[in-house]
Amino acid sequence: TMMRAQLHCLCLLTLYLTAGYGQERKFSGPLKPMTFSIFEGQEPSQVIFQFKASPPAVTFKLTGETDGIFQIQPDGLLYHNKALDRETRAVHKLQVSTLDAYGATVEGPVPITIEVKDINDNRPTFLQPNYEGSVRQNSRPGKPFMYVNATDLDDPTTPNGQLIYEIIIQLPKVNDVMYFQINNKTGAISLTLEGSRELDPIKNPSYRLVVSVKDMGGQNDHSFSDSTSVNIMVKENIWKAPEPVEIVENSTDPHPIKITQVQWNEPGAQYSLVEKEKLSTLPFSIDQEGSIYVTQPLDREEKDSYVFYAVAKDEMGKPLAFPLQIRVKVKDINDNPPTCPSAVTVFEVQENEDIGSNIGTFIGHDMDEENTANSVLVYKIVDQIPKLPKEGLFLVQTYSGVVQLAGQSLKKQDTPQYNLTIEVSDKDFKTLCHVEINVIDINDQIPIFEKSDYGNLTLAEDTAVGSTILTIRATDTDEPFTGSSKILYRIIQGDSEGRLGIDTDPQTNTGYVIIKKPLDFETVAIHNIVFQAENPEPLVSGVHYNTSSSAKFKLIVTDVNEAPQFSQRIYQAKVREDVAVGTKVGNVTAKDPENLDISYSLRDNTRGWLKIDPVTGEIFTTAPLDREAESLYRVQVMATEVGGSSQSSIASFHLTLLDVNDNPPRLAKEYTGLFLCHPLHQEGTLIFEVTDDDQRSFPSPHFSYSLVSESSQNDWKVSRVNGTHAKLSTKHTNFEEGLYSVPIRISDGGRPPLEGVVSLPVTFCTCVEGHCFQPAGHQPGMPTVGMAVGILLATFLVIGIILAVVFIRIKKNEGKDTVESAQASEAQPLRN
Repeated sequence: TMMRAQLHCLCLLTLYLTAGYGQERKFSGPLKPMTFSIFEGQEPSQVIFQFKASPPAVTFKLTGETDGIFQIQPDGLLYHNKALDRETRAVHKLQVSTLDAYGATVEGPVPITIEVKDINDNRPTFLQPNYEGSVRQNSRPGKPFMYVNATDLDDPTTPNGQLIYEIIIQLPKVNDVMYFQINNKTGAISLTLEGSRELDPIKNPSYRLVVSVKDMGGQNDHSFSDSTSVNIMVKENIWKAPEPVEIVENSTDPHPIKITQVQWNEPGAQYSLVEKEKLSTLPFSIDQEGSIYVTQPLDREEKDSYVFYAVAKDEMGKPLAFPLQIRVKVKDINDNPPTCPSAVTVFEVQENEDIGSNIGTFIGHDMDEENTANSVLVYKIVDQIPKLPKEGLFLVQTYSGVVQLAGQSLKKQDTPQYNLTIEVSDKDFKTLCHVEINVIDINDQIPIFEKSDYGNLTLAEDTAVGSTILTIRATDTDEPFTGSSKILYRIIQGDSEGRLGIDTDPQTNTGYVIIKKPLDFETVAIHNIVFQAENPEPLVSGVHYNTSSSAKFKLIVTDVNEAPQFSQRIYQAKVREDVAVGTKVGNVTAKDPENLDISYSLRDNTRGWLKIDPVTGEIFTTAPLDREAESLYRVQVMATEVGGSSQSSIASFHLTLLDVNDNPPRLAKEYTGLFLCHPLHQEGTLIFEVTDDDQRSFPSPHFSYSLVSESSQNDWKVSRVNGTHAKLSTKHTNFEEGLYSVPIRISDGGRPPLEGVVSLPVTFCTCVEGHCFQPAGHQPGMPTVGMAVGILLATFLVIGIILAVVFIRIKKNEGKDTVESAQASEAQPLRN
């Protein structure tokens, strides 16, 4: 037995050393609390740690949650003799003690923790082999109506236990469109937007889905998976707008009164009403059963219909579906009596009118609903004052209200005025109205102008519209202030374009000729105008208008020099930016009202890109165009009269430049701070941005990238990230410290394609806290410390010499001044 134990210990030690656990600093040491992490599923007889005993301890003892898996050799070699299973026990709490030769505890027990690390050794499993669910048609897309669930015994904090759901089959699949979607993390199944629109229990009452679940986050080819079947019944949508409701106005029943109901597809919805129109108060309410009530009596004459919306929300206040439109029509009752058009309605009738002649139409009003029995009015004459020469001189049509002469012709000298009382009634109400009929003189006299010729009138063509240019007058000897004597003037000749009009003063019958439209010398220079004076009341038989009822005058329009007129205010054209110089890009036209010749010129031609033919108005390019400099080029075109007063007018010419691919790609900015930390331990990656000055393509530019030199291709690789960014990556880690310039060729994929070569500077340097660190050292052109000291001493020496020279010169000047002063004193004569 002793020999077998020694042999097993030797085998473990051999395995221990072979596995790399023989390094003292990593896999052996004194007894102290320790934690070890071991992957589950490893082969048995794996060494964990070599504990070392301190005298007088001679052996080790292991206790705790060994589960018959963990053992320790007398010399302190801790190992496990079976594969671990995290799903059985994730953490083992062990205790290790050292014993002396007599079995007494010397040290311990010391806690030793074994954490079992997970491996992907369990497949996910759905909780049910089949799921059953139902959904209403037109349910809100994205709102879950059922869930599928799967479990995985692996550690959920690692990718091994992270599950991803996916719908892999939908039957039937109409037009290859998915009607259902699943949240890949929660397993929540909901409708897609297409499913919300298209699901119909009549067409397809049920659907079958096959849902899969994968572990490893669905990103690993070695992940496990499971699948389940989901059967979904499609139920009819009961969230539908009700039929329009009719409510009788002015109801005396107790309110509120239920008028209709809406219902969401599932219980628990919260209902509310939303106005379509902004009303002071909405006379409707809804309860949490979806019942809609009218809360007060309605008046059709105040408002004859209402439109509002019913909204269903979930417990979080989010709408469950689109609102439903509720339409309410207020049904009319006969609650309004007829009304008279005015306090007294006045008609006129000429004497000697024929029996049956229409005198006028009397129209009553009723506020009840039109074209119903409630608003049908009946007319009846109930009184005539005076009743001379007899009663019943007038009648009224029962339903039209037309008043006619019935008994005999009238004489003004007998009775100049009659007063009628007309009864206006609907089916429930009656109203009495008053009509005054005036007998007027017959229209047997025509209007006669005070003169037949108003002479000549000269006006400039720019005379303001609305100006009164002439006053005319005719007289009529029929009864004043009646339709027989009222005069209306109209122009019957010389103004086919309607440039003139005539207003009449109703008190004096004076006519005022006014300008209604601008005069135009170039169109008509002389107007021979003829007026006609007429009465609104027809003339009696045998009497006709003649030349006495007409007059004339001549209107002479003088010319005013007007500026040329362009055919449009803004001219627009489009052209490619690479058109040849001299290409015609547009044309403008202007016309002078006086038919003078016109000369064209350009203004604000800031870039000098265009020129214009002064005679034809054709516009040409004079220089290469550049959309990147200016995509919409605006100039002003001036049209000037040749001769006359040289008046001019201006229009705008807008030239849109269409892009061509004439700019190679380039770096979006200058990159001077790109660096990678030296030495590299893994692939290094740098992101850079690219652009070009041409118009961006939609949805994004299509740049492609390649390395220029073969040496660069051995060290680097470049790839596209998105439409505007790319990444430069290293192919190995064997770079020396220093600056590398990486030439990259970029193609824009245009028509024709253009290429640009850019150089990307990358520095490999020692990094400190994620930043490039370059210690200051001696660089070419910089002095050493010795040189700096020498320069400093030389500087001090020069300064000292300069100060000494200055001091000596000052002393000399002072001595010289003293001598000169003394000499001057000796030469000066004495004065008494």
